[in-house]
Amino acid sequence: MAAKDRTGPLKTIVRIADAVNRSYASRAQTEASLQADDMRTVLADIAVIAFIGPSGTGKSTRASAIAQKHQIDYLIDDGLLIRGNRIIAGTSAKKANSRLESVRQALFVDETRAANVRRALIEHHPTTLMILGTSDGMLEKICRNLWLNPPSMLIRIEDVSTDEEMRLAKQTRMTEGRHTIPVPSMEIKHEFSGYFADPISRLRRRWERERGVAAVHPEQERTVVRPTFSALGSYSISDEAMRMMIAIALRKIPGVAALDQFAADNEVYGVILHLDLALIYGYNAQQVLSEVQRRISQIVEDYTSINVISVNVKARRVIHAGAQK
Repeated sequence: MAAKDRTGPLKTIVRIADAVNRSYASRAQTEASLQADDMRTVLADIAVIAFIGPSGTGKSTRASAIAQKHQIDYLIDDGLLIRGNRIIAGTSAKKANSRLESVRQALFVDETRAANVRRALIEHHPTTLMILGTSDGMLEKICRNLWLNPPSMLIRIEDVSTDEEMRLAKQTRMTEGRHTIPVPSMEIKHEFSGYFADPISRLRRRWERERGVAAVHPEQERTVVRPTFSALGSYSISDEAMRMMIAIALRKIPGVAALDQFAADNEVYGVILHLDLALIYGYNAQQVLSEVQRRISQIVEDYTSINVISVNVKARRVIHAGAQK
């Protein structure tokens, strides 16, 4: 009987605790629902303009010019929310490991990615947003996943590009596997560390500038990249090739005698270079090492488009100028 007396109050306490937990859970659910409703209200104020065209027809190349023409500061392209020349939120679908994952990222199927972009849209609260897509259905899915209204204006690629321009864009996509992102190289470099970004063209333009040759047309603020899942293969460089390139570059830096040791650590967002050097006696070692860091970082990025996180330099030995090999 005593046991029953003890279990009776215990059961009552358990029931009360369960009721309290249910009350808190219900309240939290209600607050979350109210918060979602508030977010939907804010997002509903954004006017959406759709820019539609088949894959590889030059939408991203044209995006900046069209946005400027219609005074649109914000656009969404392949999973990225872009304001002017800067990436505000999102992860590029071109960085995905497979075509399927690329499509999922472009459509914001993942709730975490979608919520991240929704928060950014609420924070910046643009009056107008241009979304790039390959079809009407794709635009509908993006708007639904981001809680946006359906597009109020539709622009098709054939309205702003000639047949020849679209043909050339498709040929580049098919033969070279290159994609365009409407932001500058410096901004996209963090997102695409280690991927091909047309370094030869950039070197040619820099050479022309040094010779005083002006560009025929001002360069659009965009970057050409090759996605991870490209059927044309990945872009890579061996440690030995990197070492040889750095050793050649070091020959042009006063005060450096030789590259004794070299190592490269591959990180998520780029590489960390480690250089052990032999310096020439009589030079200011601190100034020489500082110049090595600056020049090597610039040269590696210019020639390979690999994002250099840092260049760690160390003076291992000092030799007289006459003792150089």
